[in-house]
Amino acid sequence: MNTPFTIDEEAPILQSVVDYKKKQKQRQVLAHLYTEGTCTLAHLTKMLHSSVPSVTSLVEELIDTKWVTPIGTATGSNGRRPVLFGLNTQHNYIAVLDVSTHDTKILLMNIYRKIIFRGDYDLRLQDNPTFLSSLAHNFTSALADSGIKPDDVIAVGVSMPGLIDARRGVNLTYMNLQQTGESLTHGLSEQLKKPVYLINDTKATVLGESRFGGAQGKKQVLAINIDWGVGLGIVVNGEVFQGASGFAGELGHIQVDPEGELCYCGKIGCLNTITSASALVKRVQRDILAGRVSKMASFRDQVDKIDIDEIINAAHHGDSYAIDVLHETGFQLGKGLAVAISLFNPEIIIVDGVLAKAAAFILNTIEQAISKYCLSDFRNDMTIELTQLEGTAKWLGTHAYVMEDIFANY
Repeated sequence: MNTPFTIDEEAPILQSVVDYKKKQKQRQVLAHLYTEGTCTLAHLTKMLHSSVPSVTSLVEELIDTKWVTPIGTATGSNGRRPVLFGLNTQHNYIAVLDVSTHDTKILLMNIYRKIIFRGDYDLRLQDNPTFLSSLAHNFTSALADSGIKPDDVIAVGVSMPGLIDARRGVNLTYMNLQQTGESLTHGLSEQLKKPVYLINDTKATVLGESRFGGAQGKKQVLAINIDWGVGLGIVVNGEVFQGASGFAGELGHIQVDPEGELCYCGKIGCLNTITSASALVKRVQRDILAGRVSKMASFRDQVDKIDIDEIINAAHHGDSYAIDVLHETGFQLGKGLAVAISLFNPEIIIVDGVLAKAAAFILNTIEQAISKYCLSDFRNDMTIELTQLEGTAKWLGTHAYVMEDIFANY
C-alpha cells in the first residue's frame, strides 16, 4: 500500500529530474545563442523539440538572470513579427589575458566576443613567483580603465605558452609561477577574485579557428601557431585534442636535425631551433654580424634591433637573403607538418602566429615540403590556408573555452 511517506520521498527525486532537464535545455539555449547570435522562440522550440509555453518559461528565466534579452523583431512582412532573443551584452563580460614571452595583452570582451577594452603591457612571461602579482596588478588597472563594473566580469581566461595541465591548473614549463602544491589558477583566482581558466596558447588558437575561423564546420583540423615557439593545435572529430595530460601538439619539440642546436627543452635539433621566430631572429643576427650581404647589414653595429618584423619587411622589399631565410623556414615547417599530417589526416591546416605575416614567402615552401615528405593520398583532400582572423584566433578561442565551460555547468 502506498503511504504519504513514500509519495513525499519520491517528490524530490521527480523535481530534481525536472530541474535537470530544464537546466539542460537552458544550456542548449545559451550555447546556441553564443554561436548563432539571435533566434526566435519558434526556432528554439523546434531546436529543443519542446512546446512554446515550456520554451517561453525557459527564456523568461534566463532573462531574469540577465543571460538573455529581447533585442528586436525578426524581418518579414507577413503578420506580426516574432521577437528576436540574444545574449545580454550588458552583463557577463570575460577578461582574456594573453600572456607571452614578449608581452601581455588584456582584453575585456562582452558575451558575443566583442572587444570592449584592450590594454597592451610590457609584461613578459617569466618563471618566477612575482609574475602573477604583476599580472594581477595589470588586470586591476585594465578593469579600472575599461569602465566595466567588476561584478559584471564573470570569469578570466588566461592563455600562455608551455606544457599546461588544465585539469590541475598548472604550467609545467613555468613551474615557479605558483607556490609548491598550489595551482596557478587557484593562486591567480585568489588575487583577481574571479574564477580563472588556463589554456595553452596554441590550443586557444585552434579552438578559435574551429569555432569562428576558417575551420568552422571541419571535423579534423590542424592549426600551426608559429610564434616564439612552434605549436600545433589539433581538432579531432570537432573537439580540441588534449592528450593524456593536455600536452598534445608540441610539434616544436620533434627532432629535425640530430646535429643541430640545443633547444631550451634540453634536446638537440628541435624544430623550434630552426623555425620559431626567436630562432629565425638569432640566425639572421648571427649572419649579419658575420658579414652576410643584405639590406639588414645597416644593423651590423646594433644587431639586437633586428626583429621578426624587420626580417619580414626586408623580404617584402626584395631582400634576397631575407627571402631565402623565410623560404627555408617554410620548408622545415612543412617537413614537420608532414609528420602530423600522416598521424591525423586533417581536412585543413590553418597557419597562424607572428610568421603569418610572411605568408607570401612560407606558404608555398610549406606545401612543397608536404608534397615531398607526405603520401599524396593525404594531400588530395586537404587544404592549407592562412588565418582569416587577423591575430584574434587566440583571444576568441580563450573566450570560447571559458564560455563553453560556464554553459556546460550552468
